[in-house]
Amino acid sequence: MDSALRLQARSGQRALLITTLAVPLTGWTVHALALHRCLADARKDLLTGLPCRPEFTAYGERLLRTRRRRNAVHVLMLDGVDFKGVNDTYGHAAGDTVIQTMGRRLTHWSSSRQALAARLGGDEFAVCAVLPQVTALAEITELREQLQQPLLYEGHKLRLDVSIGIARAGDLPGESMSRILRGADKAMYRVKKGQATFPYFATRADAYAKTVNGRRAGRRGTHLLARAA
Repeated sequence: MDSALRLQARSGQRALLITTLAVPLTGWTVHALALHRCLADARKDLLTGLPCRPEFTAYGERLLRTRRRRNAVHVLMLDGVDFKGVNDTYGHAAGDTVIQTMGRRLTHWSSSRQALAARLGGDEFAVCAVLPQVTALAEITELREQLQQPLLYEGHKLRLDVSIGIARAGDLPGESMSRILRGADKAMYRVKKGQATFPYFATRADAYAKTVNGRRAGRRGTHLLARAA
């Protein structure tokens, strides 16, 4: 065999070896990507595609660690008003459509800002956003107006309403994301119960409001927990 043929044979052997090694490597890469995608999907709410509480809290904590941004961090707690009535009147498919619509509207508002929206469960949502203080209230009011736009469902015009509580990290210096979220939750509850009017900003007392086994007093089911304690 002359030198040209020997060189061609060696090249063919190397190509075969590389191909043989690449096949399992490619298979593992595809598997790893698929696994990563499955894990990412598992961390999202199935109905809306929004992140859930752990990702939301982690996002807020990252923002709070940046001192120059902290005063601009706003945490919003949102709760649907009488969404249960939609389920009872039009069925659970209609209720799911309302929740999905809320998710899309929150995503649309957040996409043009440094913000993240999440679904915490049921008809409860939360938003963490970096907003300039001079425009923050106007932007939050705009979000509220967008969320409350009626929804047409199978020929029925569904009226949507939400209660929103606001907690500014600048008003709660040194507090964690979980504590600030608790303040926003209490602020939302005050608005929902007519104890305050929108816009209401959480105070330190709201952030340290009484809880029952870690849940805000007044939430559905907490009276049963308190009775059992």
